[in-house]
Amino acid sequence: MSRSASPPYDVAVVGAGNAALCAALSALEQGARVLVLEAAPEGERGGNSYFTGGLFRFPFGGLDDIAVLIPDLSEAEARSVELEPYSEEQFFEDVARLGEYRTDPELLSTLVSQAFPTLRWLREQGVRFALAVGRQAFRVGERFRFYGALVVEAVGGGAGLVDSLFAAVQRRGGEVWFEARALALLTEEGRVTGVRVRRGGAWLDVPARAVVLACGGFEANAEMRARYLGPGWDLTKVRGTRYNIGDGIRMALELGAQPYGHWSGCHAVAWDANAPPYGDRRVGDLFQKHSYPLGIVVNRLGQRFLDEGADFRNYTYARYGAEILKQPGQIAFQIFDAKVLPLLRDEYRIPQATRAQAETLGELADRLGIEREGLLRTVAEFNAAVQEGEFNPAIKDGKGTRGIAPPKSNWALPLDTPPFVGYAVTCGITFTYGGLRVDTRGRVLDTYDRPIAGLYAAGELVGGLFYHNYPGGSGLTAGAVFGRIAGREAALFARGR
Repeated sequence: MSRSASPPYDVAVVGAGNAALCAALSALEQGARVLVLEAAPEGERGGNSYFTGGLFRFPFGGLDDIAVLIPDLSEAEARSVELEPYSEEQFFEDVARLGEYRTDPELLSTLVSQAFPTLRWLREQGVRFALAVGRQAFRVGERFRFYGALVVEAVGGGAGLVDSLFAAVQRRGGEVWFEARALALLTEEGRVTGVRVRRGGAWLDVPARAVVLACGGFEANAEMRARYLGPGWDLTKVRGTRYNIGDGIRMALELGAQPYGHWSGCHAVAWDANAPPYGDRRVGDLFQKHSYPLGIVVNRLGQRFLDEGADFRNYTYARYGAEILKQPGQIAFQIFDAKVLPLLRDEYRIPQATRAQAETLGELADRLGIEREGLLRTVAEFNAAVQEGEFNPAIKDGKGTRGIAPPKSNWALPLDTPPFVGYAVTCGITFTYGGLRVDTRGRVLDTYDRPIAGLYAAGELVGGLFYHNYPGGSGLTAGAVFGRIAGREAALFARGR
């Protein structure tokens, strides 16, 4: 038996991560009465956004644009960095190229054109930004040189972003229900009229004039991963929240929404082999291991299986998790020598890292559980294949290998200087690429490309943006852009405008 919640809301937002909170804020700006429904308890709020590094990808012309987002940027900070402009055309091409040109061009054009205005809007909502020199730049001479076009991060990372957005929603009078799992959409005469919610052991029918679904993909649902991503994906670790189990997608599909995007694809990275099954809020995103371009990656047999230097980390990391999943035992090992240890990212220094160090490669193999002879043979062949050239991790230096497969296209240095250090990694899934079809106004479309009245969507459950691969920092930007659009459009619809 259900009972109705009163009074009705103009907009109900399902989810409470970056996209959902941006939708709530945008609807509140339009004067709407907004309810945010979060399946997690308050202590686990924030969805996947909490577990990110808080990085945003957006086009910019130079440091003047960055200073708009960081108004307290000091002259000393400005002098300490070197960055190249990143145009709208480059942003569009990066997403399209990595998606093998399957990306929906209208959605992508909206993302690209609205990225910088949305970042300015986030700043107005109270989100603070800083230069991402710690993870996205190398010091070259006296200055930090950014690589991979990621320059700005939210202060406090994903946790800081979520805290800022929640504070903004509360300031504007938005209401938030925790431990409120949305399980079905209410409809009347072909229009969405609210959400059926399980809260506190009771079923509630929550009336709303419009609903925004922004509760993530199905990455935390092992059954759906195996069904859509394929064999072995039920075994992977989940980088973020345990609450993204596909509820929003399922509810919309049951109503006739159109499935869209790359349903057998996902964002998956190198993740510490002994990380817990779901994200750890104390550690955040630091179980990731993304300095692999500086070394080599091998499996249990000591064999390399990917090109560690194919491109900057920002353009390869989201697909290399899937390559690790294919290896024996779903495990791999990143191997470095002393020459590059000072360049490793901060996540390599956490006490929870699965790490071994040795004075010889044979001893390192034994400590990590790698076949000794296989690793020694691989390293000998790799060292012999390294070509001459100047090593520079801040650019694609062309210092690669010759005569081995797979090659290493850039940043190839012989592993010959002890101590040798290795890290055990597995596949960590971030989010799934398949989802719902929306138009550029955030309206969910049915199987005949018609808007479902009163239903909007944003964030990781939107399909059509990412296929096969992903340029770092695009997810938070997409969530904010389409969350802002969906919230505004839902509020206008709810208020008859």
